[in-house]
Amino acid sequence: MSDNRAADAAAIQAVLVDSYQAWEAGDADGMVADYTADATAVMTGSLRDSRDVIRDSMALAFAGPLKGTSTYNKQLSLRFVGRDAAIVISESGILFAGQTDVPDSGKVNATWVFEKRDGRWLIAAYHNSPVLA
Repeated sequence: MSDNRAADAAAIQAVLVDSYQAWEAGDADGMVADYTADATAVMTGSLRDSRDVIRDSMALAFAGPLKGTSTYNKQLSLRFVGRDAAIVISESGILFAGQTDVPDSGKVNATWVFEKRDGRWLIAAYHNSPVLA
């Protein structure tokens, strides 16, 4: 991997870590801070079609069923698509209070699409699907 690609990979990792930390803090604004305005997210069978819609749905979730949760994330791959796009595949899940591991039935495979805009890596799309046991 070239030095430039290594720097890009590190920047993408930093975006993911910031998003995971914002989730753990229950901070919907922080969670979508590195999303494009026109980002999309497909989760639990629903389409969220902008950063604002994603933020609003996460704020409701953090105030309700996802209050006090954190996430488990295991990156499976990162590949670049041209100069300004990247795809990250991860295995993820929600850790509820008292959990140290996500049960297999709660794990998802996630696809993150990143776009580099004005020198900054941003999340342009996210989608997840349950892991088959």
